[in-house]
Amino acid sequence: MDRFLAGVERRAYRMAWIATSNREDALDIVQDAMLRLVKNYAGHPEAEWGPLFQRIVQSVIRDWYRRHQVRNRWRQWLGFGKGAADDEAAGDPLETTIASPAPGPDGRLVSQHAIDALDAALHALPLRQQQAFLLRQWEGLSVADTAAAMGISAGSVKTHYSRAVQALRDKLEDHWP
Repeated sequence: MDRFLAGVERRAYRMAWIATSNREDALDIVQDAMLRLVKNYAGHPEAEWGPLFQRIVQSVIRDWYRRHQVRNRWRQWLGFGKGAADDEAAGDPLETTIASPAPGPDGRLVSQHAIDALDAALHALPLRQQQAFLLRQWEGLSVADTAAAMGISAGSVKTHYSRAVQALRDKLEDHWP
């Protein structure tokens, strides 16, 4: 179980961070998902842990969104505004970039702009599109496993994924051919 969790924690953190735009909340989401997996599913076969873990992560992210919306409603009603949680969105490059053997300063600058654009485009996607794209592309889950993780039909996964890919293509056409 430890080896499995060590293998998925960074990708799960990135998914949670993209969904929440807050490092502490993303860490809490991953920790909560890991604890739930260990507590409830440690006895299941190892082959089932991947889809189960992704389902738990997506469920915890949806729970975070619900709590966040309620908190924001109360804050606005009481006149406190939205808060400063978005300040952390700046300055974190994608951890999984593919580097060329020896890019020059111009190449690094272009790569960094492309990474920043990708990060911003992923943050701008609606939650379901974000989830479908990250589970299919980053986690490599099948349509059926993604549907199980998200708790929706396979057709909905295809629709959300297709819309996410199209939105990313539209926003990133200046950075990638």
